[in-house]
Amino acid sequence: MGVFGLLGSGNLGNDGSLEAVLGYLRAEHPKAVVDALCGGPEVVTARYGIPATRLHWYRGEYRTASRAGAIAAKGLGKLVDVFRTAAWVRRHDAVIVPGMGVLEATLPLRPWGFPYSLFLLCASGRLLRTRVALVGVGAAPIRDRPTRALVRWSARLAAYRSYRDDQSRDAMRAMGVDTSRDEVYPDLAFALPAPRTSAPPGPPDSPGPVCVGVMAFHGGNDDRARAEEIHRRYLDGVTRFVRALVEDGRPVRLLTGDACDAPVVAAILDAVDSPLVTAAEAASLAGLMTETAAAEAVVATRYHNLVCALKAGTPTLALSYAAKSDALMARMGLDAFCHPAREVDADRLLEQFRALEKRSAELRRTLTERNRVTARQLEDQFTALTTALFPAADPTQTPTYREAR
Repeated sequence: MGVFGLLGSGNLGNDGSLEAVLGYLRAEHPKAVVDALCGGPEVVTARYGIPATRLHWYRGEYRTASRAGAIAAKGLGKLVDVFRTAAWVRRHDAVIVPGMGVLEATLPLRPWGFPYSLFLLCASGRLLRTRVALVGVGAAPIRDRPTRALVRWSARLAAYRSYRDDQSRDAMRAMGVDTSRDEVYPDLAFALPAPRTSAPPGPPDSPGPVCVGVMAFHGGNDDRARAEEIHRRYLDGVTRFVRALVEDGRPVRLLTGDACDAPVVAAILDAVDSPLVTAAEAASLAGLMTETAAAEAVVATRYHNLVCALKAGTPTLALSYAAKSDALMARMGLDAFCHPAREVDADRLLEQFRALEKRSAELRRTLTERNRVTARQLEDQFTALTTALFPAADPTQTPTYREAR
């Protein structure tokens, strides 16, 4: 079995999806031999104990190429990766792409980056008769024609597809993919173990901590012309919100979800300059869940920051930058608590936050029930994946994912 994606590259959400799939494989198919083709092979091997190969032949793949030599090397790398990817795929019975927004462009993305790599994977799988499974992935409408074409053909060539929300399946259908046999399940990260403890609502005269998840947000793929304007507005709004919490005496814990978010944390710490504001150093989704479980409320931008908070059962407000965030909040019964990341209004955000806290006890009960439903749905996802990738497996002799855990 192979796993494929931008794994070990600093994005905690991507790595959390990998961890969930590895948990499934080790519980239900312990004899499966697993390795990865990924962005950060050293990290994946050290953290998860599986062999890993670098996704791209050219090590400077994600650096902007301005000199002739770098441009030539990047172009050569695209050709070499055709053969590298096919050789890797050929060694496997099946390859899993674990979650992630691999069929979307809600953040800045070039077609000859990851979309091209995904296409090589799926085309190699079809040519070499290796089953490629896109499991619980995210998708969104794509305007850029080259990117849209690569994403569409990747999905068509995959042997199995499931999505993390209805909007993702609808987006692929609109792009011309036959989704009649594709199913929708909760995000794979919900399969990770929940924190053992959570913080109960504190007394009114003793305000508890608030986790604020921040992001190096510059808009989406279609916002490149005004990316800096969007970023300044986002950072200013979040900073003003954090300052208002501090003025109310609330401890604030800043969370991230990717290594690139660190400058945003530094900017907020510098602007607010209060001992009440601290930065978490979580290195995994498990760490983020522990942070959010200890909070009375969470306000977060990154999708998997939201997943962690909701999984922990903590009342959560989303700074939503894409339809996937709105869909997740609706699935978990908190659709009234979304705020646009592109137009952060600190005063309005504070009003929504106070409304969230007033309903804290009710929302915790809602999240407890929604998490039970989510767990059952993910058991169905893993059962379907076993049927698709392990057709010889006897389900009566294989423990369920819950039993094995």
